[in-house]
Amino acid sequence: MDSPVFNTVNGFDYALIALYFVIIIYVGFYAAKRNKDTDQYFEGGGQIPWFLAGLSNWVSGFSAFMFVAAAGFTYEWGIGAAVLFTSATWAYLVGFLYFAKMWRRCRLSSPLQFLTRRFSPSTTYFYSLTAVIPAIVGIGMGLYILCIFVSTALGLNDVSLTLGPITVSGFQVLTVVTGFVMVLYTAVGGLWAAVLSDAVQGIIIGVMTIIILPLSYLHLGAGSGLMAGIDRLLAEVPEGYFSLNGPAANPWFIIGYTINMMLGYNVAWHLVQRYNSVPDERGARKMAMLCCILSFVGPLMWILPVFAAKVIFPDMGAIWPQFAKPAEASFVSLALFLLPHGMIGFVVSAILSATLGQANDAFNWLAATITRDIVVPLRRHLTGKTLGEKAQLRVAWTTMTIVGVLGVVVAFIVPRFGGAFDFALIYFSLIAAFQMPVALGMIFRRTPWWSAIAASSCALIVAITLMVLGVLPEHDFARNMIIEAVVASLVFGLSAFWFKEDDPKHAGLKDLERDLRTPVISTDTQFGGAAMQVYGLIGSICLILGVVLALCTFLPSTPVAPAYINLIAGSMLILLGFGLRRLARVKTPAKT
Repeated sequence: MDSPVFNTVNGFDYALIALYFVIIIYVGFYAAKRNKDTDQYFEGGGQIPWFLAGLSNWVSGFSAFMFVAAAGFTYEWGIGAAVLFTSATWAYLVGFLYFAKMWRRCRLSSPLQFLTRRFSPSTTYFYSLTAVIPAIVGIGMGLYILCIFVSTALGLNDVSLTLGPITVSGFQVLTVVTGFVMVLYTAVGGLWAAVLSDAVQGIIIGVMTIIILPLSYLHLGAGSGLMAGIDRLLAEVPEGYFSLNGPAANPWFIIGYTINMMLGYNVAWHLVQRYNSVPDERGARKMAMLCCILSFVGPLMWILPVFAAKVIFPDMGAIWPQFAKPAEASFVSLALFLLPHGMIGFVVSAILSATLGQANDAFNWLAATITRDIVVPLRRHLTGKTLGEKAQLRVAWTTMTIVGVLGVVVAFIVPRFGGAFDFALIYFSLIAAFQMPVALGMIFRRTPWWSAIAASSCALIVAITLMVLGVLPEHDFARNMIIEAVVASLVFGLSAFWFKEDDPKHAGLKDLERDLRTPVISTDTQFGGAAMQVYGLIGSICLILGVVLALCTFLPSTPVAPAYINLIAGSMLILLGFGLRRLARVKTPAKT
């Protein structure tokens, strides 16, 4: 079989990438104008429409992970990927039924403020300090995953640069440059910038996946249609590919993964921030249901093409020998193989900025926490003075810069763990110790102020001890997740025997419980006009991108990736753009 010919990014694609980022930067400055104070910067003033908040949360939640780490798992293990990567559906369903409205009723100005109200200020300080390292690791992991995708698309994997005594690869240079851009991007517009840019990215990624799914099977069918492609897939995939095998066949792994999903998609701090960015609890529940639906449909749209990639590229190691896990380049290889120039430029841009948007989430809640839950009260305690709005923003920007630099360092370390998916499993299994008491604390509120600190500390100590001793190393992820869940729940439950309702440290708990019993109903009559205008902005962006893509029909192309695909994608964006602009006109009341 001949080696596949990939359409790596050319001059036309670079021009489109530049255009895309000009638009995204404009969105950032547009959002910055809405940020009158830190409430607007950190939580959108509680006026972000539920659909945009939900779409943004969903997009930033997967970023490049689904197209790299999850694609590698799918390529290697087959149908088990559908079981694992649609499991967020059930987590968001729990959020719809319970957590969404409860988080909105908390009425938080920063995510970790919940810990102060439910437990104590000491708990907030503890979680704030212990959250820094996991946040940096998460940003570094996302940066690594992103740069695998982009360096492959840009053809930088075989490029090296010598700087005096040091020789760095194209991948490493891209990591540093992207990290720098990431810090600048996230500091501009706050949460509104993240939401608006995430929406644009989600639309483009959605159009790309709608197109690449049938293209994959039409290519397999070799001119005989989709069904012929499906028949070829069933005939040529390895035996057992469509049976549960590998990690997905391990019941302990499934239990651990389910716990991880339930925690990660109900009590993650960036999600808490999203729930508090919408006007009321009804919007929060709608947001959770939207994420529930997208978390089922979306992963299937990416998993099915990777099944086809297993047949189209049977030996990924021969194509990308320089990667720690060559299978993680399976989806990007498919995109570069089947999509024409023009579409490739926009796809690279969208996935690049989607991951930057994911970093924006981490930066935003972490900056909000350090600024509002540590620096502001510490300044008030030491000097008796309150930190001004501009000074708070400077603290937030400084935090973002330091965290971003350290994230780049982590991105250089990830390959030593065997690949993005393996690294992600270890990372998420360890930080789960801190998430379990948060979920328990929302459900059961009769434990002492120190219960979260004790539960998370004991769980983490036990997990690290077992890891150091090498207990069940072949089941490290499941071991960490299950033991942390059990230990944290046990310690948290036992701490209830020391609960004293009249403890002065529980002053905030009574107010919290009152708020949790009080529904949040929006009374802002301006919401329909001011906030819904953003749909018009997104519609205009879709029109611009759609027209540009349609013009790309005249670019040189190949028989495998014909240029008319650009026309199809462009037409979809143009129709969507007109629809969104019409929606904005209908929803926005006329000025009197």
